[in-house]
Order: sequence, then C-alpha cells, then structure tokens
Amino acid sequence: MSKERKSESSCAGQRLSCGQIGAEQAKRLHEASLEVLERTGARFFLPEAVDMLRKAGAAVSDGNRVRIPAKLVEQAFRTASSEVRMYNRNGEVAMKLGGYNSYFGTGSDCLYIRDHRTGERRKPVASDVVEAARLCDSLPNVDFVMSMFLPADMDVALTDRFQMEVMLNNTTKPILFVTNEFSGAQDAVAMAEAVAGGRDALGAKPFVGCYINVTTGLRQNEEALQKLLFLSERNIPFTYVPVTQGGATAPVTVAGSYIAMNAGVLAGLVLSQLKREGAPFIAPGQGGEGLDMRTMVSPYAAPDDRPLCRAMGRHYGLPVFGLAGCSDSKLPDEQAAAEAALTLMSDAIGGANLIHDMGYLESGLCGSLAQLCVCDEIVGWIRHLHKPIALDDEALAVAMIDEIGPDGQYMDHDHTFAHYKERYYPDLFDRDHFANWQAKGGLSLGERAAQKVSRLIEEHKCEPLPAEIAAAVNAVVQRARTTLGENAA
Repeated sequence: MSKERKSESSCAGQRLSCGQIGAEQAKRLHEASLEVLERTGARFFLPEAVDMLRKAGAAVSDGNRVRIPAKLVEQAFRTASSEVRMYNRNGEVAMKLGGYNSYFGTGSDCLYIRDHRTGERRKPVASDVVEAARLCDSLPNVDFVMSMFLPADMDVALTDRFQMEVMLNNTTKPILFVTNEFSGAQDAVAMAEAVAGGRDALGAKPFVGCYINVTTGLRQNEEALQKLLFLSERNIPFTYVPVTQGGATAPVTVAGSYIAMNAGVLAGLVLSQLKREGAPFIAPGQGGEGLDMRTMVSPYAAPDDRPLCRAMGRHYGLPVFGLAGCSDSKLPDEQAAAEAALTLMSDAIGGANLIHDMGYLESGLCGSLAQLCVCDEIVGWIRHLHKPIALDDEALAVAMIDEIGPDGQYMDHDHTFAHYKERYYPDLFDRDHFANWQAKGGLSLGERAAQKVSRLIEEHKCEPLPAEIAAAVNAVVQRARTTLGENAA
C-alpha cells in the first residue's frame, strides 16, 4: 500500500487539475472509490466470488449485490505485489512491471485492418494475425505482443485459440492474450504450459498474461471473475479493466467516471488477493474516459483522464496498464502520428508500465501495421530521450577540447569515431538532404513505414518452437475445435 494514501486530505471542494494530482487529491479519489464500494456496492455474477466476499466480511443483499468494506481493500493492498515480472519464451526476465519502467506493445481484436500494401480498409483474415505477430517479434521497441486483429475468415468461437497459437509460434516476446469466454482462457494457459514445461514452470516464470475486460465497475460479469480467480491461483499476470463511458455508464466528469471504474478495480484486487495472496494484479491506467457527445464515439487518444489515472496507479504502488500509440484517425496520417506520439510520451512520463494499443486507428476499430512501425520509431525516440547522459571524463572531453583549441575540428578525431554511434539515429524518420530524399522516391513517413512492414514480414524469422511442443499447442486448438463443433480447417 502506498504510504502517501495515509496522509490527511485538505482538498475538499477544490477543483482539481488532472495534471497536478498529488497525494491529497489521490487520497480523496481513493476514499470516494471506497465509499462507492461500501455504500453502493457492485453486482458479482459468479456465486464463488460472492461467497468468497461474504466469508471475508462483505455484506451481500439481493442475491449478488455485494458491499465491500474498506478494511478488505486495505488488506488487499498489503499483499498485492508492487512489481510483476514477465518473462520471454526462453525463461529470461523481459519486463519488470512497476515503478517508472515502461514497456510497449500492441492491442488485440481490431475488426478492421488498414492494409499496408493497398491502403484498403478491410476485414482482417488469419494471415494478418500471423503477419502482425511476426512483425512484432522483429520490431526492437515492441516489448510484448497482442493479437492485433480478429480474423473474419474463421468461426469466432475459435479465434482466441488461433490467435494464441499464432503468437506462441511467431514470437519469443511476452504475450498478453484476450479470450472470448472462460474456456478460452483455460486453453490459452494450457498452450502456454505446454511451452513452459508445465503448470509450475509457467507459474514460476510467466511469459503470458491475460487482458480481462469487465462489463462495468459495478457489474462484474461471470467470465471476467472466472478468469480473475483462475489466473490468480496460477500466478499468471492479468489486467482487470472495467469498461466505463462517462456520460453513459458512468458520470460524465473525469473524476466521477474514474471512481465508477476504480471501485470495480478495487473489488477485483480484493478478490485476487483473497484467492491467492500476492497474485500478480495489474491495475488499469485508464478509466476516466467519456463519450464524445458530438459523435457518440469513445475516443482513444483524448487527454482528459490520462494524468489522473497514471497518478493514481503510482499512488497505489501497483503495476499500471497503459493505453497509447493509438489514434482516432482513420488513416496512418499526420493526426495518427501526432496522437500516437502524444499518448506514448504521456504514458511514458506518467509511469505506465504495460502500455498497449500501438498501431490502433479509428478509436480501436482498425489496426495498421504501418502505424505500428511508426509507433516503434516514436518509442525509440522516447527511450533515447530518457537515456542517461554520460558525464565521465571521456564524455566531458575537456582535455580534447583543450588539445584541439578554438581553431581545430573534430570530424576525424578518434574520439568522434569511438562515440558517434551513441547519438540517436532514426530508422523511419527522415534526416537526409532533399536531393537524396527525392532520389529515393520522395516517400512520406507512412509510405516508408509500409515498405518497412513488407520487408520485415518477408525477412524476419522467429525462433521456432520445437516440433513436439508446437504439436502439443496445436492439440489444444484441435480439442477446442472438436468440443465447439467446428469442422473448418
């Protein structure tokens, strides 16, 4: 539990600037969330969850309306981990989620793709999921992988199993999976266990995590609760994200929308720690969202709630699930680049840890592999910005400055050859002379990104799974196909 949360509040009635959320304001938001949990309560559509909460001291009425006392939340904070480690497929630590460590990845299940070859907006197919995973594995600033697209050329009941198999075969990076139903989460974990070498091996070094969406903060749906308890027991990281829409399913104000969401987050935290103390819970770094009342669209790149949510994540001392690299634009154009850069920078500065949705367009409906490449370039820039600057004698170069004096030059000095690569050199961002740029085709950033996508998909080869493990993973998919009555190849 954050020590800051214990400080006394002195901001009652104060109008807050989200960019200046401090300990007192965070305490007020936390206490308001606790009041909603204890006064209003939430509905839990899983009897096991209701029974667990009742036995722990929560009040239950009307069958499944549960009012959770503050003491259970405080107890959960005492056992929840402030750092969650995720590994790569080879068992090496890949991400230390906590503090101000930021890691970046894609999102999942876009209903459309902006084809980098043709520019066409179309329904994704299975090959798009494969290409996305392969591209993610090749990009240096993509730290974890999500499926990006929902393939429209297969039975929707099997898409989550297919996505998981594709990611396991096409990347060694950590994977964050999404499933349609609880059985899909069970199968995804079974596939990961086959790769890791069993349940205990996966729990000791989890290289997969699950993104759980919850109906709303105050309506905890059965599938979300089943996944939470299942993953908590197995020590597999997960995000727990109640969906709120300010002005529709929550108050329209940023603070009100956040509190309606955060009450559900705290309820999930309590359940996770009741199931298994220390369960790897990742809190959402979004939650004050609101509908654009002019269009009824839920914007992805809005600035309204971002500072508040990141500040609360830091206040709680929990790993934070961020949302950035996305755009509400329909094309990988100037707006898309600007919104991707702004959101990525704000999440990195705010300390979000697991930052997803790079490559998203159209408010989460459409994905673009070219836009993903642009985001990878932006993250490289941000990481170089935060890279420590050397201040030793070699870097200060005082003796060399004296040696060369006011009339010399440094172009052919050994020091220049030794250190020039330490500077930032972009891959996609153009710095060439106009004539050289023109001679290379005079391409825009988007056009260069599209070319890069095609090249990387063609050239990059992921380290393959051993044949027997790949077969074990596929066996889970085939079993689900039989169980669900799917006969398609």
